[in-house]
Amino acid sequence: MLGVAEPPKGEANMRSASEEPVPLHEEFIYCCGAATHVLKCGPWKDLSKDESKNLPRLLFMIIPGNPGLAGYYRTFIQALYCGLNQQYPVWVVSHAGHCKPPSGMEMIEDTDIKELEDVFGLNGQVEHKLNFIKKNVSKDIKLVLIAHSIGCYITLEMMKRASELQVLRSVLLFPTIERMAQSPQGKLMTPLLCKLRYILYMPVYLLSFLPEGVKASLVRFALRGMKTCDESSITTSVNLFSVDCIANILYMASQEMMKVVERDSTTIKQNLKKLIFYYGTGDSWCPQNYYDEIKMDFPDGDIRLCEKGLRHAFVLDASKEMAAMITDWLKDDLTKL
Repeated sequence: MLGVAEPPKGEANMRSASEEPVPLHEEFIYCCGAATHVLKCGPWKDLSKDESKNLPRLLFMIIPGNPGLAGYYRTFIQALYCGLNQQYPVWVVSHAGHCKPPSGMEMIEDTDIKELEDVFGLNGQVEHKLNFIKKNVSKDIKLVLIAHSIGCYITLEMMKRASELQVLRSVLLFPTIERMAQSPQGKLMTPLLCKLRYILYMPVYLLSFLPEGVKASLVRFALRGMKTCDESSITTSVNLFSVDCIANILYMASQEMMKVVERDSTTIKQNLKKLIFYYGTGDSWCPQNYYDEIKMDFPDGDIRLCEKGLRHAFVLDASKEMAAMITDWLKDDLTKL
């Protein structure tokens, strides 16, 4: 066009590369007999074939909080994948039953074989992740586990139970790994989750009949106090209008209040050089005194306190910011590969 100079070739190439859509593969599978939603960032769809010569050396795997819907981490894994220069696959695996299965798929696999007792409970969710890795990831691939909230407890349990996993690093974000019922939010939520959660099922059941657009509007209204909100969080939250999904979420949460009591300092000590902890300053699930105490107990550990004011549920509005921080933290580890 006359009067408009063409950009230099290098600049044009950079622009086209940044504008390329991030490859994202979506699967609904049965793992341990339970419906599971998996999002895979990158061109690698199968990492289980040992004989393949094109396998990456490293997999970044996200262990979610609760609700453990994979969709909440969509923006996060895309930003992380780009921050890693698209060199490594980044996957997020939902918790067992924390999804609304597509039409024709049930929440529990129709089979006579009972793969795992209480798969929707806290212990079951640990075994669910270990089973997923065993079936879907080659033993030759190293792992970077990035865990959020109760996912941090699950990750420490995974490292304790399966020491053979080739974990390069575990990044524990806003870690609920101790005294959950005694935390400010825990004191408020424990009676509801442990004794009154069944009364929530009927309103969720009634709301499930609303049109999808109305459900999305209700979610936007609930999140109206936030300056910016990730669009994928809104679409994902619509799944919470499923009774089966919300029942599994609340059941797991009730077990968290009862079972996440003492910090597993033994496992932390054994794996201290592999762990990065990131605590919030105003986090009512793991208050700052929990940070102060673990920092005192493990003075040589990589234990950080958020200076940016990020909320516990960072996926709602700070996914890109968190992904950028993590890639910066792991730079040295990745250059040594």
